[in-house]
Amino acid sequence: MPTQTPIEPNRPMEPAAPPKIHRVEVEWHAVTYKTVMVYGLLVAAIILVGTFILFPSLYSTLTHKISTAMASNDGDNAPASQTQAKFVNLDGRVQVKKVSSVQWVDADYRTALDKGDLVQTGTDGYARVTFADGTSYTVKPGTLITVEENSMASNRPTSVAVRINTGAVDLSTPNWASPGSRAAVSVEDAKAELRPNSRAAVKTDKDTKESEIVVSNGSAQVQRGQEQVELTQYQKANIPTTGSMSKSDVLAPPELLEPINLTPIIAENPKTAAVHFEWKPVKDASTYWLRISSTSMFTRIVKEAKAVSGTSVDISGLDAGDYFWNVTATSAKKLSSDVSETYKFTLVAQGKAQEMLLEIQSTQLVGHAVEITGRTEPGAALIINAQPVPNIAKDGTFRHFTEPLLPGEHTIVVIGQNRRGGTNQKQVSVVIPK
Repeated sequence: MPTQTPIEPNRPMEPAAPPKIHRVEVEWHAVTYKTVMVYGLLVAAIILVGTFILFPSLYSTLTHKISTAMASNDGDNAPASQTQAKFVNLDGRVQVKKVSSVQWVDADYRTALDKGDLVQTGTDGYARVTFADGTSYTVKPGTLITVEENSMASNRPTSVAVRINTGAVDLSTPNWASPGSRAAVSVEDAKAELRPNSRAAVKTDKDTKESEIVVSNGSAQVQRGQEQVELTQYQKANIPTTGSMSKSDVLAPPELLEPINLTPIIAENPKTAAVHFEWKPVKDASTYWLRISSTSMFTRIVKEAKAVSGTSVDISGLDAGDYFWNVTATSAKKLSSDVSETYKFTLVAQGKAQEMLLEIQSTQLVGHAVEITGRTEPGAALIINAQPVPNIAKDGTFRHFTEPLLPGEHTIVVIGQNRRGGTNQKQVSVVIPK
């Protein structure tokens, strides 16, 4: 049995031995972010090299997709006007169905058109589409077209084309910068190609499927199978569903005289004022059809005069505002000309003369022309002998040269309108020597 030494009460206790401490030593090394990135890139490179060696087709496919995406993004950032067609005029109901969509949406000025897109106008709809090369297509009411071609490579010949499924289209071509450029329009199984600086009207009947193409300026070539017809100014190609194409002459459109384009007409009471319209006679024409519209696309006809036997007519009942007018000629055989050029005029209510400053300071002969200097209000608009005055200084002073005048006495009329609606009119008489 073990024995324990007794503890003496008066003897202090000896302190206990301190606990034994176990030491742990840790060694560490600092690794920078740069080192981590280097090793990460090294591992990624090893994986890519291994993928390329084991699966070369997968690598090429991935590379192609990346390059395609980058090219697509570049194309999205490029301005639409450089490569796509766009709407420059819209009136009434106009809808678009993109080639990649099954839905029709309303067209707006931000809508860009590509190959395969469809454009449809309602019974009151008009649309003017301009391509990047300057070719313009005016889509008339009740028309369905398809954009067939839109090739716009820089510094190379351009190529644009639309197909008329039903309805009518007017088109015009500019003087292309790249020789060899082409613009076309298709109807059924025929295609017409217009040359530079040309205009034509094309329509197809949805019931009979017969078509016609009328050239009003320049020239065009119409092709159907082995048939080919050359058209020049004021000629028409008839394209029947059966039988050969035929060519015939058409009436020239009337040349407008009065009111002169962009001229203001000042009247004390526009509603009761008679506006005089006049045009030059057309050979073989028996009657004329005058139309006046509040829109440039003639979607809202406010006045018209049908079967006018002469070359002038007076129209009243117009409110103050901007108007557009044109004339069509008709022969005794009921053949119609193309529509004339469209002119614009403004009917202005007579304002008090003192409401607008207008002074003629001097007139001076320069050959057969007349130099007129004067002063008006800043921001005012002036018409001198039916010519707009383009340069009016910030202080209202102006200087204008008339067109050459024939020898004899002339009255020069200066008409002005300020921003408040006030008007003024001045007249000066001059004599042009022989």
